[in-house]
Amino acid sequence: MPFREINSKMIEATVIPGQRLFSQRGAMLAYRGDVSFTPNITGGQGGLMSMIGRRVAGEATPLMTVEGSGTVMFGHGGHHIQVIALTGDTLYVEADRLLAFDGTLEQGTMFMGSQGGVMGMVRGQVTGQGLFTTTLKGHGSVAVMAHGGVIELPITPGRPVHVDPQAYVAHHGDVRNKLSTALGWRDMVGRGSGEAFQLELSGSGAVYVQASEEKL
Repeated sequence: MPFREINSKMIEATVIPGQRLFSQRGAMLAYRGDVSFTPNITGGQGGLMSMIGRRVAGEATPLMTVEGSGTVMFGHGGHHIQVIALTGDTLYVEADRLLAFDGTLEQGTMFMGSQGGVMGMVRGQVTGQGLFTTTLKGHGSVAVMAHGGVIELPITPGRPVHVDPQAYVAHHGDVRNKLSTALGWRDMVGRGSGEAFQLELSGSGAVYVQASEEKL
């Protein structure tokens, strides 16, 4: 079920009988109709292993299952909200950034070391994702949170995109990413992340970048 953007910090979702969505606990602002909110203990369509993965990752972000018939308004902490439509590919996003997403999407957990070994784990620490990151796969909509607005940058073959790791929000598509140092190790002392590290994304897809280096 697609989300309707009310403004940059609020969205509205239509809840239909027989369908469900998941939201971060505390994200509901208001609702109309016969809608129920129950704590989710199975980690979405990823099931128990997805939940265990998030616990190991330290991403124990509590989710609520939203069902019934009506409309729900979501927002959280005054953060900017970006709605992303998935058409069969996989979205990689930090669990804390998830505001709400369709129940049709399959949720999983990916070990950062599986994409780049030790540098993949370092990349996870620099971007704030930690050793694990959340994946959402399938057809549906996802609402993610960020600071100061978000821009979607297309990634096309032969034209990689370089991003400040702390401005990185999420990416989807057939994308390879690696962390590179823009300076020598001695020069990095006292430098900000954007000066010391660069996140290079190549392939085919899109990356979402926030307008601030502030973390959620």
